[in-house]
Amino acid sequence: MPGPLEGIRIFDLTRVLAGPSCTQILGDLGADVIKIERPGQGDDTRKFGPPFVKDPSGKDTTESGYYLGANRNKRSITLSLDEPEGQALAKKMIAKCHVLVENFKVGNLAKYGLSYDQLKDEFPGLVYCSITGFGQTGPKAEQPGYDFMAQGMGGVMSVTGPMGGEPHRVGVPIADLTAGLWAALSINAALRHREVTGKGQYIDISLLDTQVSTLSIQGMNYLTSGEVPGLLGNAHPNIVPYAVFPTSDGNIIIAVGNDEQFRRFCDFAGIPDVAKDERYSKNEARVRNRTEVSKIVADVMSKKPTAYWMEGLEKNKISCGPIYKADQVFADEQVVAREMQIEMPHPAAGGKPVKLIGSPIKMSGTPVTYRAAPPMMGQHTDSVLQELLGLDAKAVAELRAKGAI
Repeated sequence: MPGPLEGIRIFDLTRVLAGPSCTQILGDLGADVIKIERPGQGDDTRKFGPPFVKDPSGKDTTESGYYLGANRNKRSITLSLDEPEGQALAKKMIAKCHVLVENFKVGNLAKYGLSYDQLKDEFPGLVYCSITGFGQTGPKAEQPGYDFMAQGMGGVMSVTGPMGGEPHRVGVPIADLTAGLWAALSINAALRHREVTGKGQYIDISLLDTQVSTLSIQGMNYLTSGEVPGLLGNAHPNIVPYAVFPTSDGNIIIAVGNDEQFRRFCDFAGIPDVAKDERYSKNEARVRNRTEVSKIVADVMSKKPTAYWMEGLEKNKISCGPIYKADQVFADEQVVAREMQIEMPHPAAGGKPVKLIGSPIKMSGTPVTYRAAPPMMGQHTDSVLQELLGLDAKAVAELRAKGAI
């Protein structure tokens, strides 16, 4: 069954994570993603390890787990933009593409003749997406930006970490990943606009912007009240109890979303009078008396094991759950049922399957497809140049001899 983006071709000038995660989403949806890599170097993340894929003899290859996580459903070609022939080749390929995605520093592609302003008149239907640390405008536009800095400047670290402790970064590169999501969403909207009007457009995505947007309720709490939120550990700023609580043999997440759920929780926990106390009966009161009510809940939960609370709270329709490590995540029956772990044969492993994280997109009419494992560097150079530009083996060999590919 064809994907919703079948027939759309992407000229992918991205590397590391924000850009590749964007183009992987587009590839999962059926787009033909042509990943452009620098000859002899390739995407930096190929070397971001260990761990690396093992070859059939058990030795490490040059394909890292990091790289595998954002590059399936792509074809890789090597292309040197430093060479005039490489620049000319790039423009010929862009002419065959609908979308260009890049994450170079602001202004860097202009020296190759590949900025949006340099291409928009020749290719008026081109959707051109730039992903940078700080965006194309503003005083910091030309500064390099990385996920860690975006998490810090975007405020997410100021609300992440234990109460009374120091700010923490999120344990995954959330700024990169959210930038990739917003870029993919924007590209799909721009493709719809192109379909209606025939016109392409420029998309400017920044890690800082997308990280500020993820402040969400904490940002709105500040904008509404003028009070700067701080560290709450695992607690929720606007809902109580909504945190991690100790049991007699471990820990459990409790998310009591409304007053009726709190009443049911108290009844099951054997403390019905707490739900009737005006200090705790309404969520607003519980938030104002966070310390007291959290202590009551922690004390009662510490007397029974995790299994007791999981079973009883689930029966009472109260959201609760364990805190899994990675091995437990991928062994969970729900995660298995949702096919969030997949396997694809990979040439670096001698054609044996490598494990990948599946796409969370579930569509009834046009589901995602897993057509190709993350490519080896330059794996498809010859075939893509032949297919797109009609170059024969001799022409490709000449380009390679000149260092253009």
